[in-house]
Amino acid sequence: MKIAFIGMGTMGAPMALNILNAGYDVVVHNRHRDKEKPVAEAGAARAASPAEAADGADVVITCVSDTPDVRAILLGDNGVIEGAKEGTVVVDMSTISPSATREMADTLAKKGIRMIDAPVSGGSEGAQKGTLAIMIGGDPDDVEKVRPVLEAMGKTITHVGPIGSGQITKAINQVVIAATYLGVAEGMTLGMKAGLDMEKVVAAIAGGAAGSWVLDNRASFMVKNDYPLGFRVRLHAKDLKIALEAARELGVTLPVSAQVEQIESGLIGRGFGDEDVSAMARSIRELSGLDDNS
Repeated sequence: MKIAFIGMGTMGAPMALNILNAGYDVVVHNRHRDKEKPVAEAGAARAASPAEAADGADVVITCVSDTPDVRAILLGDNGVIEGAKEGTVVVDMSTISPSATREMADTLAKKGIRMIDAPVSGGSEGAQKGTLAIMIGGDPDDVEKVRPVLEAMGKTITHVGPIGSGQITKAINQVVIAATYLGVAEGMTLGMKAGLDMEKVVAAIAGGAAGSWVLDNRASFMVKNDYPLGFRVRLHAKDLKIALEAARELGVTLPVSAQVEQIESGLIGRGFGDEDVSAMARSIRELSGLDDNS
């Protein structure tokens, strides 16, 4: 089975490497071509365009930043639609608009090209280790066709419904994460202002109802006020905008998500958009007088 992988960013490159290491024939493409080199050096072929990457591929995987990027890759000049053969399955692993996903799938279907949406959670660590959670929307037969490929990248693979359902599920994931990060940031700041030993505080609460991946893996960042990259603030803010738009369409109120999106927009405006999403603690610390925000 020939796999085309388009998007060699923080997530895409290690995901493509895991597919390559699973024994698949892989061709890669990235808008900035130099980012293809590490995967090519591991044995992947390189393509000059999405159309060239899709030529002869059984599965085309995309993993890029936003809806316009996916649209350009799939439907633009020299896009996948111009190179893919009938019966090819496109697997979009980006986090984008659910309604746009459905529209693109309809356009591809007119050319006999299948599409599923399969956004992921687990950050760069999960991408490197092949332990991502993958949320899938699409036709069951298409999902089963590509499941072995997905198993090279993820540990939890869940087909949640028809096309677009994966993106709605990812939006839910980002909404829950937003509340968790904000809660941990507030809790850590409260403890620091009280003068507590925060390592002991985290140990005390981690085994109870407050326990979470964020508490285990990101509380220390918030205490140290140092935010090495796992998942960028700017990307999480983009994801929350998608979730908030879906919520407006469905008539759902998301007050915590709206607040976090505003906090993250402020951080991006101040130049912190490429830090880990746990950097939202910067704002809580500053508002609480722990740090100078000048």
